[in-house]
Amino acid sequence: MQEALIQKAKKYIANTYNRYPIVATRGDGCWVWDLDGRRYLDFLAGIAVCNLGHVRKEVLDDLIAQAKKLFHISNLFYMEPQIKAAEVIVDYSFGDKVFFCNSGAEANEAAIKLARRYSWKKYGKERYEIIVMDNSFHGRTLCTLSATGQKKFWEGFDPLVEGFTYVPFNNIGALQKSMSKKTCAVMLELIQAEGGIYVADKEYIKALRTLTKEKDVLLILDEVQTGMGRTGKLFAYEHFDVTPDLMTLAKALGNGFPVGVLVGKDNIMEAFEPGSHASTFGGNPLAAASVYATFTTMVGEGILKNCTEMGKYLHTHLLSLKKKYSFITDVRGKGLIWGIELSIDGDMVQREFLKEGVILNCTKGTILRLVPPLIIGTEEIDIFHEIADRVFERFSKDTGSKADRLI
Repeated sequence: MQEALIQKAKKYIANTYNRYPIVATRGDGCWVWDLDGRRYLDFLAGIAVCNLGHVRKEVLDDLIAQAKKLFHISNLFYMEPQIKAAEVIVDYSFGDKVFFCNSGAEANEAAIKLARRYSWKKYGKERYEIIVMDNSFHGRTLCTLSATGQKKFWEGFDPLVEGFTYVPFNNIGALQKSMSKKTCAVMLELIQAEGGIYVADKEYIKALRTLTKEKDVLLILDEVQTGMGRTGKLFAYEHFDVTPDLMTLAKALGNGFPVGVLVGKDNIMEAFEPGSHASTFGGNPLAAASVYATFTTMVGEGILKNCTEMGKYLHTHLLSLKKKYSFITDVRGKGLIWGIELSIDGDMVQREFLKEGVILNCTKGTILRLVPPLIIGTEEIDIFHEIADRVFERFSKDTGSKADRLI
């Protein structure tokens, strides 16, 4: 049955993903089951989406209640669930207003458009360039792809959208040299997740914030993957003693329901006027209900504290694995977003984890990305460690087709 469905998927669905060879049918907390009834420990959480775990009761209850009232009405109307969701986002962040959309790419696209429009209204049309980071990832639309500092994602999509300047991450000197009279914003992730779990230096971010304020250049933080508690704080910028001008959120914002948001200060957000930007489904009643339930649960159930404590516990286990296996070259991250860098083929290792019942993924060919639900406990981490030890031991002993395939 499972294999038959996989073949049907290959026949009817565009081939844009290297999918795992299972049909996922059910989730509960930190666990997922396939069509054959096999259980998997989920250390990917829908790619940092199900931060509260799969089928979280509070989110499910609010979605069901809202679904019985209204699915969609459009942003030509005021909607009580959307107002409640916007209020809670503003209450817990630096922002004054939000713009609702459907995804991280849409949120970043909105941020780019708003930064340009704000600067155009204040300084004129020649001030439109945005400085972005090498190794960054901001989305798959043509514009956000152009803002992404990884050439592998550009292949076959030329010409890219102009107006982006790429500089090395964590290098304030390079950023300062690249800033010009045409610069309207700097856009970056505080942890480059798709880029391999590289964490920004605190002093770099503080210097960057000082520089952008001096030049009246907007600071846009892409918190699509780091927001909603992933680092142990509600937003990653809270670790760096700075506040941005604009911030984008998505992924875990609705704990699995598709939704994104751009958060900003009043004086910047007012550059958006009726007709200047829109999103048909953005913040519709179902999405807004999921946002409100996710936010209120996240801040009221000890999730952030658990993320910090379990992040430290997981980190200790990862360091012990690094000490034991020489092909683990680095372990880096924060909270419950971790990267294990390998000197062997990470895709092969990821497939072995799946065979052992653990879901994770590999980015950049050699880096295992771990982003489990923030509700994870010591029991699940101990299970992960036991399986990881078994998988890594297998590669350590194999001198044939696996362990000797150095990257």
